[in-house]
Formats: sequence, structure tokens, C-alpha cells
Amino acid sequence: MYIASQFSIFMVNKPGVLAQVLGEFARARINIVAMTMMDSAEHGVLRVVFENAESAREILKKLSMPFNETEVICITLANQSGALATVAEKLAKNHINISYAYCTAGAKGGRTTGVLKVADVKKVMHLLEKNSNKNGKKDKNSHAAIRRAGAERKR
Repeated sequence: MYIASQFSIFMVNKPGVLAQVLGEFARARINIVAMTMMDSAEHGVLRVVFENAESAREILKKLSMPFNETEVICITLANQSGALATVAEKLAKNHINISYAYCTAGAKGGRTTGVLKVADVKKVMHLLEKNSNKNGKKDKNSHAAIRRAGAERKR
């Protein structure tokens, strides 16, 4: 589990724009951890977490793409039924609202990444780490793997 920068990229809703943006990240060899796409009549919004936020930010500036950046929590989950529900239930019991969430379809080792937007990311990190490390052991109902904030993988 770690805190990451999520980019909300605002794009004109027409053919080729998504391909152009994703192509630029591919050429720069910037890996996407997780993404989701939404649309409206005027524009599309791509929410994406990258392995290298600094490089992604530079590409977006180069493309003159309007974007917002916000902190989200990325949680490594078992790719099985109920993994995200377990996390959501822990947060609900502690009166923490999840503004939105999305997951990858799967990752190495049968894992998936869940991305959660919450008001207080540090509070949620503390809560989930505490629940995961009770008595020095991982909570038997926890499906989340814990990583320290700032421990982003570098390639």
C-alpha cells in the first residue's frame, strides 16, 4: 500500500486523442499502474496512476494537456472475490468515505491494484497498516499488501 499521485487528464472527446496521449507515455517508457476513463459531452477524463509521476507530469506539460493531480491510495489486493470489499468495510467501520475507486484487471502473481480516493490519505494509510499488522501478523481477513509511502518502483 502506498500513496501515489493520480492525474486527472482532461481531453477533447474525439477520435485519436486518447491514442495520442497513451502513445506519448509509451514512447517515454512510462508505465501505467492503473487507469480509468470517463466521458461527458464536452470532454473525456482519464484518471491514471503512473510508476513515475515526475516524468508523466513533464509529458503532460509538453502536450499542453490540462490536468489535475491528487493523492490517492494504491493497495495491492489478491485478485479474488471480496478483496476490495474487505478494505471498503474496514473504512466504513471507521466512518471514512471513499469518493471513488477503481482497480486494475490483474497484475503479476495473481494480484491487482485498487486505487482509492479518500479525504485523508494519511489517516487511511495508518488505519489499514494498523489493521494489517495487529500483533505483528497480517490480519487474516486482509487482502492488502503494505508498502510504505514513497516506495514507488523504479525501472
